[in-house]
Amino acid sequence: MNDFPFVRIQQEDFDLTEEINTIRAGHKDIGAVVSFTGTVRDINEGDDISVLELEHYPGMTEKALEKIRLEAHERWPLQSSLIIHRIGQMMPCDQIVLVAVTSRHREAAFEAAHFIMDYLKTNAPFWKKETFPNGETRWVDARVSDKEAEQRWLQ
Repeated sequence: MNDFPFVRIQQEDFDLTEEINTIRAGHKDIGAVVSFTGTVRDINEGDDISVLELEHYPGMTEKALEKIRLEAHERWPLQSSLIIHRIGQMMPCDQIVLVAVTSRHREAAFEAAHFIMDYLKTNAPFWKKETFPNGETRWVDARVSDKEAEQRWLQ
């Protein structure tokens, strides 16, 4: 279990059941497993999206995600956690991100998962580019609502 990568940046899809089973393995004291799986939307800001492409800075991205994962462990009593974020080209309905958290109690798991996702939406060093059906593209910035959600964790 010590060699398991708790933060992964990858192009290939992931199997939710397999990933949850892996972080639960060996923990008989888990009372809650909370996971969030984000998927690529087919519409953003009223525009049809045919492809979403994510880029990142290798090394920097993994360190940033590991930092927030460890901060969640400092804030809440967690048994385990996992962040998987995909990069490359993805189509609508493809899985893009998995945040999974285990704890003795549900509240800690819910809060930690929410905290990690809010961080990912605002501070993780990913660059997103949307492609429209006509071939035009645009880069995507963090939403105002994501920045507002992040503020609750700074208090």
